[in-house]
Amino acid sequence: MVRHFLAGLAAWTLAASAHAAAGAWPTHPVTIVVPYAPGGATDAVARLVGQRMAEKLGQPFIVENKPGGSSNIGMQAVARAAADGYTLLLVANSIATNNSLFADLPFDGQRDFAPVGMIASAPLVVAVPAASPFKTLGDLLARARAKPGELTYASPGIGSSAHLAGESLKQAAGIEVLHVPYKGAAPALSDMLGGRISFMPLNTVESMAHIKGGKLRALAIARASRMDLLPDVPTAAESGVPGYEESVWYGLAAPASTPPAVLDKLNAVLREVVDEAAVKQRLVDLGATPSPGTRQQFADFIGRERARVAKVVKAANIQAE
Repeated sequence: MVRHFLAGLAAWTLAASAHAAAGAWPTHPVTIVVPYAPGGATDAVARLVGQRMAEKLGQPFIVENKPGGSSNIGMQAVARAAADGYTLLLVANSIATNNSLFADLPFDGQRDFAPVGMIASAPLVVAVPAASPFKTLGDLLARARAKPGELTYASPGIGSSAHLAGESLKQAAGIEVLHVPYKGAAPALSDMLGGRISFMPLNTVESMAHIKGGKLRALAIARASRMDLLPDVPTAAESGVPGYEESVWYGLAAPASTPPAVLDKLNAVLREVVDEAAVKQRLVDLGATPSPGTRQQFADFIGRERARVAKVVKAANIQAE
């Protein structure tokens, strides 16, 4: 009985200490690691939510860019960081995809991170240059089926969201088109705008200005319903490819052993921030849909994405460089 009492007392003491630590957290600056270069959509989202979280919690939230290695450098840094709530990761699709793409990562996207919460998602659109002869997704698919291997699609690189979305379209629509990988989104988009590429799956954050400006034509949106910002663009299902849904998404995660009480506090503040009218509007202006939710909802979402992408990677035999 004494042993049981002491064990219970120890457990209670640990729990009380954890809750006390969460109550005091944060007592000094918090770092949000962005595993991409400054200036992109992921960086913009991190700075938007980081600023408001800092104002609510009374400590600076410092955005630190650690690009490289298909985001693996930044993710590895957070996986190895102290699990105390002071180092966070601005996560995107790669946390769910990279373990399928890379054979020997020094971290595991599922085991080594604790999801904090989702921030927003942005659907992909299948877009063509303004001068393209294709007016609908049906037109593009008909040409691809009539002349297998003739059409090309661009991506920022092997394993990128655009690459996986292109391979997913090939599998869903039963077409054969040539993937042209670039070293980044800018040169890929430049060749698309110049008409040197047939089409490209683009997220709305990157493509909205070009679509609205008439430089690109959006043939279909890869989500279940139409988008308010692009009401005239049909869904992929409306265009003959049911179930074709692709997006980029953003959220926060922490090292795996971060105390649950700290994670709960982070999630609560993050949800408050994403629910604010000004933050919502800024995300919508970027082409994203605010998607706040619980820690478990985000963990479940990442799990579904991991399983879905693994099937695409295996079917297409994709191997990251």
